[in-house]
Amino acid sequence: MKEKKTGSIWTIKYTLLNVAYFVAFCTIHAYAAVYLLANGFSNTEVGILLAVANIVSALFQPLIAAVIDRQGFLSNKRFILISVIIIFTGSLVLMFVPGNKAVIFAVYALIYMIQFAYQPVMTALCFEYQKAGYDIFYGLARGLGSASFAVTSMFIGGIVERSGVSVLLWVNLAAMLVSAAIIFTFNKKKSEAAGAVSVVKNKGTAHNTFSGFVRTYPAFAVFLLATVCFFFAHNMINDFMIQIIRELGGKETELGYANFLQAILELPVMALIGLVLKKISADKLLVFSGVAFLVKTLILVFAKSMPQMYLSQSFQIFAYAVFIPAGAYYVSKTMEELDQVKGQAFITSAITIGGVFSNLISGIILDHSNIRTMLMTGSIVCAAGAIIAFIAMNSLPHHKEIKN
Repeated sequence: MKEKKTGSIWTIKYTLLNVAYFVAFCTIHAYAAVYLLANGFSNTEVGILLAVANIVSALFQPLIAAVIDRQGFLSNKRFILISVIIIFTGSLVLMFVPGNKAVIFAVYALIYMIQFAYQPVMTALCFEYQKAGYDIFYGLARGLGSASFAVTSMFIGGIVERSGVSVLLWVNLAAMLVSAAIIFTFNKKKSEAAGAVSVVKNKGTAHNTFSGFVRTYPAFAVFLLATVCFFFAHNMINDFMIQIIRELGGKETELGYANFLQAILELPVMALIGLVLKKISADKLLVFSGVAFLVKTLILVFAKSMPQMYLSQSFQIFAYAVFIPAGAYYVSKTMEELDQVKGQAFITSAITIGGVFSNLISGIILDHSNIRTMLMTGSIVCAAGAIIAFIAMNSLPHHKEIKN
């Protein structure tokens, strides 16, 4: 039993799962605009496609989380496997329909949505196994996932410049095959799995209605509004980064460097977040990260050259790199076990909703105005989020007992 639960092997497996996920995430999300523009989409059409995918994802994630929390047939592991199969199949279809905008719109929106949908489930998978006694170093695994995103970004931009956007699909297909192979290795002994379900069923109450969830976790519920604002600005930069870089004199190669920089800086913070949380609580770190998102966006408002773009990306170490693990630990510490997959999903849904508004508004602004107007809009929204986050985490209860 001790050998089976040794931290090193389970951390390695969970790390590989994260690595494969974020390699694919880079090709589908970070290079979405590059791929779609190369297939004849306008900025507005790119914004609409990503907004549709994000809207469906935001609605889909809490529903799936509620089903998983019931401890029935659909487990974290099974949902991840189903997602991987869908993304693999969709990527294969895209290989055979270059330039067919109608098919690309439907299939790309689907795989973009599914990829977002199983991200919180991967986080929940880690905490599920930790609670069952498997020693997984979440921060290190998640940080190395970001590092894989960084390395992919560094090389993929130049390859796309030379060989075209089809290489993005090939990399994604390979990553999905690796993901499928790894997820099959996540197996508990039957006695442990049955015992875990028994324990969970006797711990706390599931709040499967949104109103019940909000009344039980008021600080978290209001913080979700702040999250929407933070990721309005964050997604604005990421989804339309190629336009920002071209405005500053760069191309796809510089896009790769910029993505590499922000992603590689996430590794040390995520790896050490456990130590940081011993000194600073997760709620305070979440507010801090929101301010960093604002600074990151403001730098770009006044940027004149690529070095200033790289400076902005460096603030990822205080923004996204802090927000993601702090959010995961906040949910794990403040919510009852039967609510934790939903909690992780609500964070990702809020991130996704921020992307919806960002995609719709940013594409229209770019087609009718300019980059600076887009970034100023993002800064204003992000500033509002920082204020909301401060109020939520300092003035509202984190967990409130509700009497029926």
